[in-house]
Amino acid sequence: MRRLLTLVAMSVVAGAAAVAVASPASAATATFARTSSWGTGYEAKITVTNNTSSTITSWNVQFDLPSGSTMGTYWDALLTSSGQHHTFTNRSWNGTLGPNGTASFGFIVTGNGDPTNCTVNGTSCSGGGPTNPGAPGTPGNFRVTGTTASAISLAWNASSGTVSGYRVYEGSTLRAAVTGTSTTISGLGACTSHSYTVAAYNSSGESARSAAVSATTTGCPSGGGPMAAAPYIYPGWGNPPAPSTVMSATGIRWFTMAFILSAGGCTPGWDGGPLTGGTHASTIAAIRAAGGDVIPSIGGWSGNKLGPNCSTPQALAAAYQQVINTFSLKAIDVDIENFDEFENTTVQDRILNAMKIVKQNNPGIKTIITFGTTTSGPSATGIRLINQAAALQANIDVFTIMPFDFSGGANMYQSTVNASEGLKNALKSAFGWSDAVAYSHMGISGMNGLSDQQELTTPATWTQIRDWAKARGLARLAFWAVNRDRPCPGGGVVSNCSGIAQSDWEFTRITAGF
Repeated sequence: MRRLLTLVAMSVVAGAAAVAVASPASAATATFARTSSWGTGYEAKITVTNNTSSTITSWNVQFDLPSGSTMGTYWDALLTSSGQHHTFTNRSWNGTLGPNGTASFGFIVTGNGDPTNCTVNGTSCSGGGPTNPGAPGTPGNFRVTGTTASAISLAWNASSGTVSGYRVYEGSTLRAAVTGTSTTISGLGACTSHSYTVAAYNSSGESARSAAVSATTTGCPSGGGPMAAAPYIYPGWGNPPAPSTVMSATGIRWFTMAFILSAGGCTPGWDGGPLTGGTHASTIAAIRAAGGDVIPSIGGWSGNKLGPNCSTPQALAAAYQQVINTFSLKAIDVDIENFDEFENTTVQDRILNAMKIVKQNNPGIKTIITFGTTTSGPSATGIRLINQAAALQANIDVFTIMPFDFSGGANMYQSTVNASEGLKNALKSAFGWSDAVAYSHMGISGMNGLSDQQELTTPATWTQIRDWAKARGLARLAFWAVNRDRPCPGGGVVSNCSGIAQSDWEFTRITAGF
């Protein structure tokens, strides 16, 4: 079940004024292997090895799958597909290979056809030179040179060989065709993320596409927006307060409402019960009557969730859409934290793809994904979630971490800041964002008073966290939960109070200042 493919890559060292190209026949090799097979498909791995004495700064593997075989889940590379043609490019962390360095990526195929017509950086996998004899070489040093609220400017180094022009793609869609080595993609939405590749062409054919570059248009919110401050409220649990009482006392206007679960199969419902009627629906009506609004939280730690119960991204997106339509929503929060969703990569991908579909069908809606963290930032599973969101182009607006129940120690302010900086760095790596753009896609959801692990967040600490988040333009601030935003200084962790001495609704009042 194993075969060897010799994959040949151009070694590109991008400098201020020159591009050095290694001999195509000796630049790199790669092995293709089926790591697991079953009757209807297989799992495969490709390992690229740099055999030169120079450093390779990027790689690009393209191949076709025969009819009847389809690409499934993949990892450790970025993928764009057009029909049966698939292009894998390196991620930000595995594109640079020193002499004898290696990088691997994997994928799952439904069907039993092996890759054909394989190329690496425009050269045949068999080492015989370009697939299209006479076609230009792959453009080098593809880069972003500027962004505005509606445009992204790109440039690249000229290709070797005879060149008629260059084509810039977003996924499989042609965005520009030019004769020079730069272009500007205009007509884009403010604060939207895009990923591009470029290829050269002439009468003999088109080169392999470059490694992808990503950019986000300007115009991102700088915090303090209408849905920025939205603590959790849980009707039917922990002696829930009257929303109008809390709103008039604190100035809060938005609540994140827990929890949408499976009401049987792929049918959504509040706590697994009816979607309409009942305490949740009446609470939403009361919040709106008082001039506020809600963000339903889909998932959570406990209960039977939609992610594992909906068999496809399309079915899961339809369940989300039912909630959106029922309550005319402006935002949804998908809380992915327990093992059945967060640790299950199949369900992770299903959720991300469903959120992508929701965003495509509801361009104005805000999508939020909430997950746990370590004190230094997202765990390996969280990093995987972020990287997949980028690879799948899920277009998620806000990535929110829950910096509690993570053995945070005595200084919950510093632990929260450290975790948030780790999230920022993960977003920058996955999306190519600046610090400011990464912050504008981030959220913090803390736990007021004592956490389940007896971590202490006082009102003074929460004020520090709020001010740190506000100063950096974070997109969201929440906490668990308004039901607990009352004093009970006995030190216990219960559903209707914080376990510490405080004023009624003090954490909500601080949050409203965000």
